[in-house]
Amino acid sequence: MEARMPRRASILSMIMSLISFIIIQVYGDYPLPVGQFSGNHYSSQMRKMQAFKASFVRHDSVVSLPPSPSYAPAPSVMPGTRVYHVTSFGADPTGKTDSTEALVEAISEASQGPTNGHLMEGIVNLGGAQITLDGGNYMISRPLRLPTAGLGNLMIHGGTITASDDFPTDGYLIDLSASSSNNNDFNYEYITLRDLMLDSNYRGGGIQVVNSLRTSIDNCYIAHFTTNGILVQGGHETYIRYSFLGQHITAGSDPGERNFSGTAINLMGNDNAVTDVVIFSAAIGIMVSGQANTLSGVHCYNKATGFGGTGIYLKLPGLTQTRIVNCYMDFTGIVAEDPVQLHISSCFFLGDAYILFKSINGVVNGVNIVDNMFSGSDKGIEIVQLDQKNGAFKDIDQVVIERNNVKGMKIKGTVARASVEGNSSSWTIDLNPTLLFPNLINQVQYTLSTSVTNSFPNHALRSVSNNRVVIESDVAIPATVFVLVDQGKSSSS
Repeated sequence: MEARMPRRASILSMIMSLISFIIIQVYGDYPLPVGQFSGNHYSSQMRKMQAFKASFVRHDSVVSLPPSPSYAPAPSVMPGTRVYHVTSFGADPTGKTDSTEALVEAISEASQGPTNGHLMEGIVNLGGAQITLDGGNYMISRPLRLPTAGLGNLMIHGGTITASDDFPTDGYLIDLSASSSNNNDFNYEYITLRDLMLDSNYRGGGIQVVNSLRTSIDNCYIAHFTTNGILVQGGHETYIRYSFLGQHITAGSDPGERNFSGTAINLMGNDNAVTDVVIFSAAIGIMVSGQANTLSGVHCYNKATGFGGTGIYLKLPGLTQTRIVNCYMDFTGIVAEDPVQLHISSCFFLGDAYILFKSINGVVNGVNIVDNMFSGSDKGIEIVQLDQKNGAFKDIDQVVIERNNVKGMKIKGTVARASVEGNSSSWTIDLNPTLLFPNLINQVQYTLSTSVTNSFPNHALRSVSNNRVVIESDVAIPATVFVLVDQGKSSSS
């Protein structure tokens, strides 16, 4: 074999020299315009080259290629990358054996990988490190936590995590809370949880985010929780998008709906957003007890109001500061305690779902409920209701409830229009059927129209009491009186 190698090298060298020679001859001996070839000369030279090549080709000169190397498992981290495959750490993608230690090891190694400076002060930038679940289903017996606080720019994605039968009932499958203080304003920044299915196995919750900044939860399916599907506590700007949450996997009309419990999303922090999310089973869909949160494109059919459920519960009396837009409240409604700065618009309320103001200290201020649709079953249920068991609402200001369209329910608002006609000197218009708040009218506009042409009667607004308006004239005349009233502004405004 060793004796043949010099001969092979010589043969290859001669062939390459011949090719170079022919090219020189074709373009050197017969200079032709660009794009033209001499057919006879080209054919002649090709025949010579083929004959020369054939004279050197022998069976004993064929070089055999070595066999392809056998497949080897990918390393846990590909050289030059920051992608950590949990299967390379020994995780079982079938979910049959406990993968807790393997996942913890992968998270620990990713957290100690190369860094690129800092994000917020005290937050190490891990440069976009990724922990990939490789599309597997992994069983764990304790919460997955980052090994230390002060980490940022890290992603966990691409698989299923399931709680074992001995998982702690007060734990969360993924727990972004620090085991010890790092003396910084935030524990973590820019942690992304994406393309995950989290099965809590009726033992605890799905995701907990504590005192973190700019956390993204995208395209996640969280099921079988008993506490919270997602709990956000403190911090800023957790964005939950394109996700599905439910204690029980169902698509409505579940025979066990009366027994649904738990809360799908619990926002106990400020400046968060829930966008394009479906909540299909839980006692409470979204609980909000922080300020300046936004809910948009949310579909709640978690537990019907008739069974004691609530779609969205705003539990921050006196400082609501919440915007709810373009949501679908499907047989389950919205409850707001002492709402202050609350905006609800472009939502659809189906199945007698309604909005309830619950008095804690009797405050409702800066509330807009406009341009929504309500659809019910003709049971006389009001679209907006008051719960005044703890005392009447007394501090009412800048409340606008109007321009809502209603079918099969009873309209309620802070603006009402009505008319009455008759041959009289006094006309009384009762606006209680429409007005939300009792005995509150702050502004009145009216028009008196009469067919009398031989005189000009004097008329005036005589009284406003108990949501009734009385218009009187100095003489009896046939007339129609049109009235527009507004409860929205307090008498001191």
